[in-house]
Amino acid sequence: MERFTKNVLCCILLLISASAKAQSQVEMADGMRAEGKIYVVVAIILIILTGFILYLAILDRKVKKLENLLTDKNRPGK
Repeated sequence: MERFTKNVLCCILLLISASAKAQSQVEMADGMRAEGKIYVVVAIILIILTGFILYLAILDRKVKKLENLLTDKNRPGK
């Protein structure tokens, strides 16, 4: 789980640095910001990312359980 946390943190920091470099003016973004639609787009992106990260965390737990089951079965003496 520690490795997963490090990977997620690394991705977040990478996205922050990439967005800091891409601070040029975009007409579409200005238009969406003026109409208030940009917040809907950002909210949807955050919901999708949160769902994806939660899905990966749950999948990581399941895989870890299966790995532990396999190592317990293969352990001599049982």
